[in-house]
Amino acid sequence: MKFIKSTDKTTGEAVQLAYFDYGTGKPVILIHGWPLSKEMWEYQVDDLINAGLRVIAYDRRGFGMSDRPWFGYDYDTLTDDLRAVIEQLDLNDITLVGFSMGGGEVARYFTRYGGERVSKAVLVSSIVPFVLKTDDNPDGVPADAIDGMLAGVKEDRIGFLDNFGKEFFGVHFLSHPVSDASLQYYRTIAAMASPRATLECIKSFSYTDFRKDATAINVPALIIHGDADKIVPPETSSQQSSKLIPVNQCINYEGSPHGLFYTDKNRLSNHLVSFITTGTAIAIEPSYASDSVILPSNDEGLVTRD
Repeated sequence: MKFIKSTDKTTGEAVQLAYFDYGTGKPVILIHGWPLSKEMWEYQVDDLINAGLRVIAYDRRGFGMSDRPWFGYDYDTLTDDLRAVIEQLDLNDITLVGFSMGGGEVARYFTRYGGERVSKAVLVSSIVPFVLKTDDNPDGVPADAIDGMLAGVKEDRIGFLDNFGKEFFGVHFLSHPVSDASLQYYRTIAAMASPRATLECIKSFSYTDFRKDATAINVPALIIHGDADKIVPPETSSQQSSKLIPVNQCINYEGSPHGLFYTDKNRLSNHLVSFITTGTAIAIEPSYASDSVILPSNDEGLVTRD
């Protein structure tokens, strides 16, 4: 296992971040969602490497194999951890890919570090721009729902994660897009996270307002979201971020849940490879979801916001 040391600018505490670094070519940094780890990206890694890209993924502090400090789960500190990965691996011309909670580090990197060394950004099922329902964010998630998540984790963390996983992947009576074994696998990954990090990160991704961060994204961005996402509804996320990010392409996965990296794995890989290598993500019909990764000609363009 490889590790990168990040130093907390507030406490001075050194934190070891577990990571992997495979392939050659333009670097892609994959930032995982809550409450998983870098292992969630296994179905995208091969496709990206086979497309001639260098793929780096790391475990957020408190998750996976990274250190588990008591403090430092605010987005400024988490983004400083991302910066440590970029600097210590001396990466340039980077594509940042953030899934769900990971979209927060992507967006915050542009206000905290000006997007330095980054050439493209991708938000997948992302919490950007703002989760919490407020007077000026009426489509957000009510505070009592967030309180319910916190209470559920405190009462029975593993039981909560078990139920959460089913909603995460859109499992219900009429739909079972993942196997029982896979549900157990992802629950195991989530269960490995620090209980403290699990709770603190709920607060961070729920209460942090990324609207100014989104407007600061100064590179082409790709936004991908499932319209059946019950974890992060598109009304409060992709539909809003696409209005704020200056240059972006927003793709809706009809009928898809939150966990696109698994339920729509090949379709997602197609869009990532196409966007990173050509600058535009190709529209791929749902019937192509089980096909191998291809690079068809461009037919969807970036939208520039006034």
